[in-house]
Amino acid sequence: MKPNVGQMLASTVDATMVIVVRWPENDLEITCGGAAMVDPKGPEAGFVGSADPGQMAGSQLGKRYADDELGVELLCTKAGQGTLALNGTALPLKGAKPLPASD
Repeated sequence: MKPNVGQMLASTVDATMVIVVRWPENDLEITCGGAAMVDPKGPEAGFVGSADPGQMAGSQLGKRYADDELGVELLCTKAGQGTLALNGTALPLKGAKPLPASD
């Protein structure tokens, strides 16, 4: 699935929801808790997947998850127990930009 920027995605194993902030032209697989994320208004929405116990470290509300090399950035709008991953690799939290020094 190739999501569009601004599209909301939902987990099928927990309550996690994200908004796509940045996405490359490549077709990549985004998962949460080891199961593919889906359109929350689509027919496959709901808690229908089975979670991978090794990918249940959780996601944090309001945090951005990003892979700068691939050009992916997601904003977590609803936290859950599943780990956000891209092509099977956990997405790290995006670090905060340093503020300029004040004089």
